[in-house]
Amino acid sequence: MDLLGSDTFLPNSVSSLSQEVLIKKLLLSHDPDGRHLDSELLLCAVEDIMLCTTTSQVLDATEKTHVCNMEFESQEPLRQTFCEISHEILCKCCDEGSLHARTMLLFDLLGNYKWGAKVALVLTSFVASYGEFRLLMQLYSSSPLAISVAMLKKLPADSSPLNPRFKALSLLVNAMVDVTKCIIKFENLPLSHVELDDETKAVTKSQIYIAVYWIIRGILICSSQITDSTAMKSEQYSDSTIIASWELLSLVYQLRSIYSDLRQQVEVCHQQTETKLYQKLLDIFKETQVDNQELGVSDLKNEAVILLISKPELLSIEESLFLVQQTHNHPHKKNAEDSYRIVWVPIPVSNQWTDAEETIFEYLSNSLPWFSIRQPWLLNSAVVKFIKEAWNYKNEPVMVVLDSQGTVTNPNAIDMLFIWGPKACPFSASREEELWQEQNWTLQFMMDEIDLLLTKWVEEGRNICIYGSDSIDWIVEFTDKMEIIKSAGVQLELVYVGKRNSSQQDMRNIPATFSYKKLSSALPPMKTHFFWLRLESIRRSKLRLGKPANSTDNVLDEVSALLDADDNDKNWAVIGRGSDSMMQDIVRLEGSNLMECLNKFPKWGENVRELGFLGALRHALEPSVLPEPCGHFDVTLPGKEQGEGGEVCGKCKHPMKKFVVYK
Repeated sequence: MDLLGSDTFLPNSVSSLSQEVLIKKLLLSHDPDGRHLDSELLLCAVEDIMLCTTTSQVLDATEKTHVCNMEFESQEPLRQTFCEISHEILCKCCDEGSLHARTMLLFDLLGNYKWGAKVALVLTSFVASYGEFRLLMQLYSSSPLAISVAMLKKLPADSSPLNPRFKALSLLVNAMVDVTKCIIKFENLPLSHVELDDETKAVTKSQIYIAVYWIIRGILICSSQITDSTAMKSEQYSDSTIIASWELLSLVYQLRSIYSDLRQQVEVCHQQTETKLYQKLLDIFKETQVDNQELGVSDLKNEAVILLISKPELLSIEESLFLVQQTHNHPHKKNAEDSYRIVWVPIPVSNQWTDAEETIFEYLSNSLPWFSIRQPWLLNSAVVKFIKEAWNYKNEPVMVVLDSQGTVTNPNAIDMLFIWGPKACPFSASREEELWQEQNWTLQFMMDEIDLLLTKWVEEGRNICIYGSDSIDWIVEFTDKMEIIKSAGVQLELVYVGKRNSSQQDMRNIPATFSYKKLSSALPPMKTHFFWLRLESIRRSKLRLGKPANSTDNVLDEVSALLDADDNDKNWAVIGRGSDSMMQDIVRLEGSNLMECLNKFPKWGENVRELGFLGALRHALEPSVLPEPCGHFDVTLPGKEQGEGGEVCGKCKHPMKKFVVYK
């Protein structure tokens, strides 16, 4: 480790603050209901102090305030154990019993703690004093305060002859930390879910027992070396330093050898648990379960669960907000609010989480109205592999639906939610087919309550024209022609929905022009995104389900035509009438045909009184092919009439007369 520069200083509270940090992290890691410690948190505390002593990055005022503001319940048994360990390490001289006896005494003090916790506790007890000593030695030549403290501690005036010993101490502490990390890695394997082979388990535990023994013994040796440094006379430096350095380096070599063997063995355990856990996941989702508690979350017991799997940044802003609207703020939410739960499972593109990904996850998980994995970066790699392979996750968001027994009922329901919201509950694949069997291409379905005013117009049964273009000149011409139609007495509402991939600038400028020139209504930019996202979901859902042979799919044909027109920069319009379930009550026009039809309004507008606006428009688009009516008739039940005005014969395209038939 590099020594500190001459511009650093020794804070007068380094020892007390280090102890405070360690003790509070120690208590934070403790489970008062059992003999369990968060070994990783303890080891982080150790590394925090070591970092302070090697980089001079001592806690600033903000960090100190954060530490001091931590609150804990009474933890006297743990505090007592910590103090007893510290006393055994720091306050007994090396001649008070053999190293082996003192090591075994520490094992007795550590009781039933897990092996990773045992070694982390001993390291924690030792590292504060080691950190203080290390920092003092580094600043000795440059800081007057360090010199004064060294004199009080009876440290030698010239410590340079002791540098080999200090370097060996540093190497030994680093070796002990590395072995401890290896032990904790083993204990963090999902051994509560899968069993290791007996031989593998026995070999690994044997190596861990040996490693923990030598770490604790090494800590006692380090503490003894520090004590000897303060009691040594200058004439003893040379010989004692050589002997001490040799002893320390021998232990470093031994621990490095232990670390090499243990790391390989832990990797064998890791691979074995990965293979078994992956197979267990495959088996779980193949078998019928009594409940969904293999997920291990009691709050979700007997609940249908939707696993939202995505990158840590979730979706685009527009898609994320639309998903929130469809799952949380949707008008149908009240009817299904207790029937399912959403759990967000973020998975990074690479195998490692970045700081930026952790930050965005923390922000989103605290902002969105769903459950989320608490620490997704700790997800076992076998789980991630299963999600990618079994559920075909390829960095695009999917929503896997599990029923209350934990059975997968839909591998991806995200399009169902975008299309129908909670109405699609329970979001199974069979429910998706059922909804499509009932669904026609109507104005109401096309808009689906995206905008409250538009929804009101649909419910009132108004004639509505929805149109899209990115040419302001065309929009002005189009709205002028529609004003001519409205001035003829036709009730008609115009709504502009922009383009799917319009720039943010265009999405602001065009509606601003609308407002200035009073051309027509326009969906706000965010709702415009919602509109196009729904259309894309409708097409994906239809294409995924496919259509029966020798049949037509009017919904797929119409939504594909709109998306293709948008892709090809065609101007288009859809004219329909609200509160009507008949698919024929929507007319789609695009390109040159649209303007040609509107230019002929003075001619076909004469039929509006008899056929209604939409009937007259359809008649103009599909003129009669026979000079006289063909005599064909249709019987329509009450309440199933097509809408305003009369109807046009599907065969000869002549207007049909209406008669009432009594049964």
